[in-house]
Amino acid sequence: MAGIVAISASLCVLTGVGAGIGISVATSKAVDAVARQPEAADKIRNIMVLGAALAEATAIYGFVIALLMVLLK
Repeated sequence: MAGIVAISASLCVLTGVGAGIGISVATSKAVDAVARQPEAADKIRNIMVLGAALAEATAIYGFVIALLMVLLK
């Protein structure tokens, strides 16, 4: 039973990988957008930070679920 919990918890932690990829793609697109329109840098930055925060929240949720699975087995 402990092996199954460990495998499922490790899959939950993989949400961090998805969040990291999502944040890096969003940052890349934001840099491209600022390069095209430097006058819109403030708006682009605000939207990018909001999107990064939402993506990071999903990673934190996955980490919390993994901790709960391991500690409450």
